Amino acid sequence: MTKNIKGKEIEYTGKIAICSECESEIFVADIRDYNLKMLDNVFREKEGLISVSEMEFILNKYDIGKRPLSLLLGWGEGTLTRYLDGDIPTKQYSDTLKKILNDPKYMSKLLEENKSNITDVAYKRCSKALSDVEKDNSITVEFEDKIDYVVKYLLVNCLDITPLALQKLLYYAQGFFKVFTGEYLFHNNCEAWMHGPVYRSVYYKYKNYGYNPIEENECDYTNIRLSKIEKEILDSVIRNFGCYSGKVLEKMTHAEMPWSNTRIGLRDDESSDRIIKKDLIAKYFQSIKLKHNMLNISDVSDYSRNLFNKLY
Repeated sequence: MTKNIKGKEIEYTGKIAICSECESEIFVADIRDYNLKMLDNVFREKEGLISVSEMEFILNKYDIGKRPLSLLLGWGEGTLTRYLDGDIPTKQYSDTLKKILNDPKYMSKLLEENKSNITDVAYKRCSKALSDVEKDNSITVEFEDKIDYVVKYLLVNCLDITPLALQKLLYYAQGFFKVFTGEYLFHNNCEAWMHGPVYRSVYYKYKNYGYNPIEENECDYTNIRLSKIEKEILDSVIRNFGCYSGKVLEKMTHAEMPWSNTRIGLRDDESSDRIIKKDLIAKYFQSIKLKHNMLNISDVSDYSRNLFNKLY
């Protein structure tokens, strides 16, 4: 679909409803709302503007309300409310919000410099949230090497694994480990790239292999610090997904909700660094665990087999 906004032609993917009897287009409120959301997402992305979901994330991340944040920024007290209701921010205001989103230190500086503009309760809640964010960052550093151990284990136990296949096995390992243990296997973020879920640090480490199998002859495979349950779940992922090529695994992840929902509004060939949120991965894999009545990790075979048969 095409829409003119502020003199610019914006192309986006929308939906229409057709009557099954007369084949005429019919109005459906939910579809209208969906199309407006898709248009808004594409326009913001093309203009480099912050999204509504990112603004909502800021409020949750720093435990602050719309009015207090507007006041901290020196804006009108209803400014952020308007933006969250769908008004499009200026590039200048958007860039400020993006900086807050990605830089807790900048948010902390704003809080201390302008705390007189908000209540003591709002200040204390935001200050505590900033402290929690700092702790979370230190946890990420503590666990940053876990994914390397997982990669080593996959390389040791898989035959002729390519970088493309490695990325997909990491994604499945993360999802199934979460639903069977309640914990994430590693804390690295996964991004929704054109060819499926990708862990950026792993991509850059092995990208020179292209579509060829990874050969790490100089790697130390003797020091793989993984627990028994971690290895058991990885073994199941290897048995049930490692038997497929990278392209097959790519097609599988394209058919699943976490990757497809994260890329809403993007063309098939459009690059993106959007993060597939961990809770989205957890929610999806929990749903398939229930759907396939998975009582233990060996039951993963039912899902992988059914997904392959559905696609091929």
